[in-house]
This record gives sequence, structure tokens and C-alpha cells, in this order.
Amino acid sequence: MHRLGLGISDDTVLRQLKKRAQGIAEPPRSIGIDDWSWRKSQTYGTIIVDLERRVVIDILEDRDVVTCTNWLKRHPEVEVISRDRCGLYAKAARQGAPQAKQVADRFHIVQNLRQAIEEEMNLHGRATGRALLSDADNITAAGSLLKSRLAHRTSREEIFNTIHALRNQGLSCSEIGRRTGFPRRSIAKWLQFETPPDRKRAALKRTSPWYFEEFLRQSWKDGIRTGSALFVMIRERGYEGSQSHLQRLLAGWRRAEQHTKGPAVEYQILEPVRDPETGHAISPVIAAALCIKPRGKLTPDQARKVDALKTGSPNFATMRSLAMRFNGILRGRQADPLPAWIDDAIETDLAPIVRFARTLNRDFDAVKNAIEMPWSNGQAEGQINRLKTLKRAMYGRAGPELLRARMLPFRHTD
Repeated sequence: MHRLGLGISDDTVLRQLKKRAQGIAEPPRSIGIDDWSWRKSQTYGTIIVDLERRVVIDILEDRDVVTCTNWLKRHPEVEVISRDRCGLYAKAARQGAPQAKQVADRFHIVQNLRQAIEEEMNLHGRATGRALLSDADNITAAGSLLKSRLAHRTSREEIFNTIHALRNQGLSCSEIGRRTGFPRRSIAKWLQFETPPDRKRAALKRTSPWYFEEFLRQSWKDGIRTGSALFVMIRERGYEGSQSHLQRLLAGWRRAEQHTKGPAVEYQILEPVRDPETGHAISPVIAAALCIKPRGKLTPDQARKVDALKTGSPNFATMRSLAMRFNGILRGRQADPLPAWIDDAIETDLAPIVRFARTLNRDFDAVKNAIEMPWSNGQAEGQINRLKTLKRAMYGRAGPELLRARMLPFRHTD
């Protein structure tokens, strides 16, 4: 810069950039609000976009309810707030802008439905690869095992014997992996052992209630079964964890007692639905994606899979019918059929679908506005992509003030 005769330092450039960042020129009436990550899964900020002018209004350092509520209180002119399904922004909107209409994002609504369908389809055997267990072994299991994992459960000895038997037939690690569904590296590792390897368990610490298992079991037998009482007792003995962690352990003991007192509970694991052309099992992810895709947009291969799923799974046929009706409601821009759809979804008794329908009912006004109003959070998502690019390009200098200056419109004249 000095060689060019410009006496401007980097700091001066940054000060000028921050100075010329244009604030809100006109009071916003319709805004989109969403979160973005400073550090993924750790700290988050909030971005606010003017949906009418298609510009960023503000960047908040966190996604706290109080921060968002205070910002909305400073802008009583806001009439529409588009947001995702996160309850945090819904609460901030209710407290900070009660006069505004909330609009749930249509994309996230459809994604929530797809995830519910995928969860239900996980009951159909192994999710990926070829099933290692026989169909007979996958039929029933007892107690509190998660339904979606029952098809994966087998003894380490059986897995060990199966892998070595296939190896003795001259098969490669890749072929064994293709037949069993296990990673090739895991198979290569197991082939190095002559007996099934033991599971490596981490040493228990005082932050875990299992560290005090012996004392807890004795207290449990003595009739002390309230979580708060046991929490105080093990805290006196050095427990450093939370009460909720302890309650999860006790909940497992209570469930075990209920199962021993009552009749054995059996869950049916449905047979995987297979593609009639290839014979491979159709994974829950693919099944869920196809379930919400209209018939007119399916390729011949996809249509074949949908027909096989409808034939092999009555639950899929039910969910497919509900998904097509839901798509029709979204595209028809009329929310009048939505209450009837929610009632029909709840009556299916499919737990993930019932849960999805009930969340729609709790957020009914925002979902209704999403159907009938043109606003969505698409612009906010696009601005977040731009923010991520700028943040990564600035490395460690992407502080809140500079990031806000880079994202807001630039004022070219004083």
C-alpha cells in the first residue's frame, strides 16, 4: 500500500468498512429469521433478513430467546416473521412481536414428514447392505430394545464365525463386506483375531452414576427409589454428574421391573422390502424420499420401487397416501383440509406419523400461514450460505462487528 503512495493500513480499511455498513434504511415489514453456526454443534448466531428488499438487516451474536425478543421489541413495525420449526424463534416472536404473523418454513415441514416416514420404515429389517441375520432371527425380541436396531443385534461370536467362514470360502474382504453389510476395514481387523475380540469399555469416572452402581443397587433394594434422594446420597460420596444422568439410569431399572412383573413384550420386525429387479433391500432413506415424491416425477426405476413398497408394506401405502394428500394441501395453498389431515394421521397409530401430526397441531397457525402466504425462509438460507463463505474467507478475523459489516448493504456515499 505504501509503495503505491496510499497511506492506508488494513485497520483503516476495516474501520471504513464498518463505518459504511448501512443499517436499516426502511422499517421491515416481513422478515426471515434463522440460525447459523460460529462453531458447528457448539455456538450459534442469528441472521435476520428483510424478505421484501432481499437484504440482510442484522446479525446477532447468539440465538438466545432474550436477544431475539429484544431485537423484535425494537422493531414493532414487523408484520410477518418467517422461521424454521425451532421453538426458540417461535417463543421469541410471541414475546417480542405478538402483533406479527408467524410463518413456518415449508421446506422444513416437508423434511420433518420425510424423517417421520424414514423412522417408521426403519422397522423393516436392516437399513443398508445385505442382512447378516436370518429372517427367523429377525422376527421377535423382548423388552426395551429399540425397534429400529433389533435387526442388527447378534452375538459377536456369531459375527466372528460368519466372517471367518466366508473368508475360508476364498472371499475377499470387500465381498464379505458386501454380503454382510459390515465395513471392509472392520472385517480385515476381525480376520486378524483367532477368537472374537472383547469390547473395549472406557474406565468409569465420578461423572457417571454407574461409578456408584453397587451403592445405588443396594439403596434400590432397601426401598430408596426417588431420584432426588439418591442424587443427594451419591453427591455426598463424590458424584460429579447431573441428576438427569442419574434419572436415565433409574428409568432403565424401572422399565426392567415392569417387564419382569408383566407379560413378555414382543415386537415384530417386518421383512425388508426388496427391489423386484435387483433383489436388494430398499433402505428407509430411499423409501422415505420416494414416499413424498409425486407419481408424475418418478422415474421407471423409482416407480417400480414405490409399487414394491406399497405391496410389501401396508404402512408405506398408508404413509404414501397421507404424503400425497399433504403435498396437495401445500401446493393448493388452502389450509382448510389440514385439520382433517391431522386427524387422519393421528388415527394411523404409526408413532412417528402421529408425533409429526401433533407437532403440526401445536404450531397450527404458523403452518396455516405457511400454506396460505407466499413467504418462506429460502432467502435466509441463501444469505447464510453467503455468510459462511465470508466467515471462512476471513479466518480468525470474522468477529461479530466485521461479519455484520460485510453482510449488511454497503453505503457508498456519506
